[in-house]
Amino acid sequence: MAEQPDWRRIADMRLSEWTPMSQLRAPETSVERSAVPCIDVHNHLGRWLSGGDWQAGTAPWIIDDAGALVDLMDERNVETVVNLDGMWGEEVTANVRRYDESHPGRFLTFCQLDWSVLAQPNGVAQLIASLEDSVARGARGVKVWKTLGLHVRDADGTLIRPDDPRVIEVLSAAGDHGLPVLIHTADPVAFFQPVDAFNERVDELSRIPEWWFGDSSRFPTFDTLLDCHARLVLSCPGTRFIGAHVGCAAEDLDRVELLLAAAPNYAVDIAGRMAEIGRQPRRFTAMLERFGDRVLFGTDIYPATDEQFRLHFRFLETEDESFDYDPGSPIPGQGRWKVSALALEGDQLRRVYRENALTVLGLNG
Repeated sequence: MAEQPDWRRIADMRLSEWTPMSQLRAPETSVERSAVPCIDVHNHLGRWLSGGDWQAGTAPWIIDDAGALVDLMDERNVETVVNLDGMWGEEVTANVRRYDESHPGRFLTFCQLDWSVLAQPNGVAQLIASLEDSVARGARGVKVWKTLGLHVRDADGTLIRPDDPRVIEVLSAAGDHGLPVLIHTADPVAFFQPVDAFNERVDELSRIPEWWFGDSSRFPTFDTLLDCHARLVLSCPGTRFIGAHVGCAAEDLDRVELLLAAAPNYAVDIAGRMAEIGRQPRRFTAMLERFGDRVLFGTDIYPATDEQFRLHFRFLETEDESFDYDPGSPIPGQGRWKVSALALEGDQLRRVYRENALTVLGLNG
């Protein structure tokens, strides 16, 4: 006989204790290889995010064995991975040698820029010189991180926003050099809202409280930052932009579509947003029908794993419903829900997996 429930205890259960197991019996489709060779335009292979001080040379590589990663890519039909961790100076050279030069055609390294330099009188000239130096070292694009708009400050202590005229000048120069710019502005909307019973990312913010930007005395609002993001893109028509994480607004595809419609130089990747896309698969595929030539495959999985590549292929290619986007975690990393797959096929799949990236990355000829 089953033990009688302790209803009082259940009523007082902590949120962290509630880890329900779905009883839904639904198909589970295994996809071992992408349907066509794919290009992952958003990944991290360097030392910048691995802990330690990359500038002092004490940080380890995220990937221990680049050759083993290439073997995994061969098994999963991953043609090329964009490495966003080139940073600047000698770190660009180190990444290019370890990946691009050692495995031709399999990796493309993007540089970054030290935006704090803008606090100096000749900051724009210094950053353009840094861009040119990175190009000479083999960088194939530029990564702009969310610190621009949230943390980087000017000489007078004010935050430097993404649409600052100096930023526009520097990223226009990137376009002059043929460098695409992959830009991450702000963060999920919930990170800018009160952390209370209504916040859908409360589990995540409880684990990483420094990701909360809801203090209006310290940070701009989400809408302010996304408006800056749009003005930057529109002010640099000669530069190809990739809006990271579904244009930095995966929760609001209407907003993403407005910028896609206004800016022919703008594309978006899907990296790190399976959780958001997967709870609105029909809405997302409707966006693909309108802008199918400007949505790119990316994963943002680091270190890259076999399981994660196969999970992404399942998400893009199958009709599976209500499955875990964060398998193995009793509490999903980005929100307490499951996702349904997109069931892409044919031209749509070829464009998202590979053809759009060839165009945006300048690999078509």
